[in-house]
Amino acid sequence: MESLLSAVPGQYGAILIDPPWRFNNRTGKVGPEHKRLHRYETLSFEEIAALPVGKLGLPRSHLYLWCPNALLLEALTIMKVWEFTYKTNVVWYKVRKDGGPDGRGVGFYFRNVTELLLFGVKGHLRTLPPGRRQVNIMMSRKEEHSKKPDQVYGLIERCSPGPYLELFARQRVDGWSQWGDQIDSYEETKPNYKGYAAMTTLGRGGACVSAAGVGGRRPRPGRLPFELPHHD
Repeated sequence: MESLLSAVPGQYGAILIDPPWRFNNRTGKVGPEHKRLHRYETLSFEEIAALPVGKLGLPRSHLYLWCPNALLLEALTIMKVWEFTYKTNVVWYKVRKDGGPDGRGVGFYFRNVTELLLFGVKGHLRTLPPGRRQVNIMMSRKEEHSKKPDQVYGLIERCSPGPYLELFARQRVDGWSQWGDQIDSYEETKPNYKGYAAMTTLGRGGACVSAAGVGGRRPRPGRLPFELPHHD
């Protein structure tokens, strides 16, 4: 936790975070770390909650938290631990090349074609005037596993005041401070899946800090004011 604070100095008006969520599927495999599903190292709910995200936000700031549909309760709980108040969300609607819903998503009850970007506020801070005209949906084709649409950066810049910070970043974005262990390596190691949209890398500079550059230390799980739910 302290290493993240030292690696990312200062405070920010808008924070974007895509945590490496860990959850069990109904076969008992821990996604996505099972040997057949391995893609990246994940963190427990307690480890994610222990990240000092609240300390990185200005007294009046915005939080944008990516959340799988199945982990909505956990994400809302963690947002509260970080001292942000949930207000609304932006829906990412994943479409095929022809514009129809991309039904290749996973799900045990419904086939997921959406993902949520939860929006939280610390203090009293409305969105900027363009944000009050912004619809709460993004439509784009899926890329490789877990890759989020690049249009989210422009949306945040229109809707929230800076400075801007991204945690668990995968690519460099001009005008953003970024922290993550894949910033400079992801483009070379990303998986390529047939039928998925090709990724357009922004790659325009930006202040980036590698998580590995601070010893690769993971935050210690903190004691939460209430128990996080666990899925089976």
